[in-house]
Amino acid sequence: MEEKFNELEKKIGVEFEDKNLLVQAFCHRSYLNENPDFNLGQNERLEFLGDAVLELVVTNYLYLQYPENSEGELTTWRAALVNTKEIADTAEKLQFQDFLLLSKGENRENGRARLCILANTFEAFIGALYLDRGYHIVEEFIKKNLIVKLPRIIELELYRDPKSELQERTQEEAGVTPSYNVLEESGPDHQKYFKIGVFLNNMLVGEGKGWSKKEAEEEAAKEALTKNKWKNN
Repeated sequence: MEEKFNELEKKIGVEFEDKNLLVQAFCHRSYLNENPDFNLGQNERLEFLGDAVLELVVTNYLYLQYPENSEGELTTWRAALVNTKEIADTAEKLQFQDFLLLSKGENRENGRARLCILANTFEAFIGALYLDRGYHIVEEFIKKNLIVKLPRIIELELYRDPKSELQERTQEEAGVTPSYNVLEESGPDHQKYFKIGVFLNNMLVGEGKGWSKKEAEEEAAKEALTKNKWKNN
């Protein structure tokens, strides 16, 4: 296992002094259920720490780099940068999925559950890196791998809530408020997959899919904005 994580260190350009911290960051609690003799704990405490470190680094960066922008703008930018989807995408680009320590059942998970595991592991890794190498090293890692996405988020206005924007546009241009209805749902109760339509005066103007109703509604709103050329970008 040590050789496997040496490979990860080479890939990401960071070397740990305490290799156990690195391995523990990738240890999901389900792995311990099947491997009770494993000598390390699961990663949830590291995730708790990493979440706070990540937010501090991003907040500090935004505060220093954008002195003319309001607290509200900085808050929406930060939320768009540290959401589950963006963090999981970053973890995937770093190939963290190849190093996860999971139970056989969790290994088969896909979709939203997999995204959450990747995002949580990224935060646990940040916690481990902070403990092992300190604030400066973890700050540089976050800048290089996550904050680099910020210009695109700002340029394309990906920080905007698509449901709020759609409501604003439709009220301005059509004088109506959009409504959302579930078109289809599938999967077991603990992992439902939704297809939702957004309607204006009973006319379907967009559809979206997701592992939660909120996610599917946001995707439907995005499609409605794009199809009807209401989005300014």
